[in-house]
Amino acid sequence: MAATSRLEVRVRADSKARLELAAALEHVGVSDFVRSAAEARADEVLREHDATTRVPAGFFDDLMSALEAVGSPNPALAEAASRARRLVTQR
Repeated sequence: MAATSRLEVRVRADSKARLELAAALEHVGVSDFVRSAAEARADEVLREHDATTRVPAGFFDDLMSALEAVGSPNPALAEAASRARRLVTQR
């Protein structure tokens, strides 16, 4: 698909030289090199953003309250923790 939008960016002379060298090493034009790198970074940022789960504030507050609440002792869990400590100290 042909490019139809234009994007301009100003860079320092040393940055331009690095971009030109890197593009030459990849056998592509500077514009293609910069576009490709920018698109790859944009994809990375968007993936990270999409990985964030958003929930209503009330739900989040209820969840945090439940996680921070002190629960009652659970005998099965206490036994499992004791068993794990014995196994770890034996090795």
